[in-house]
Amino acid sequence: NSMRATVDWHGIDADYPPIKVVIADGKENEDVVIKVSDEGGGIPRSNMKRIWSYLFTTADPAIQEGMVAFNENVDHSIDSPLAGLGYGLPISRSYARYFGGDLSLMSMEGHGTDAFVYLTRLGNSREPLPI
Repeated sequence: NSMRATVDWHGIDADYPPIKVVIADGKENEDVVIKVSDEGGGIPRSNMKRIWSYLFTTADPAIQEGMVAFNENVDHSIDSPLAGLGYGLPISRSYARYFGGDLSLMSMEGHGTDAFVYLTRLGNSREPLPI
């Protein structure tokens, strides 16, 4: 998501700002936290609730049309889009929560987004299955 947003925001032939990744995993930390920061233009506040909905996407609609429509001349094993189907954020947050962590985003429209993945350390939680 950060890579696509950065390219979309700055243009194809631009000098891209770096996407920064910080991992906080100190011995005394309760969680391992991964922070991914980009300068990809951010997410409008009006979209923040919808980003967690399956099938919501900000990608070009032509990408979805190409994936849904069957075309025997396209080899989807080598010609698949990087984004656009609306599954990435909701399923990533579901996986993080399943393993006792979480995924959250802080965004500044017109600048960029910080994504935080919280993962509990092994042995600190049980698998969250209903009894």
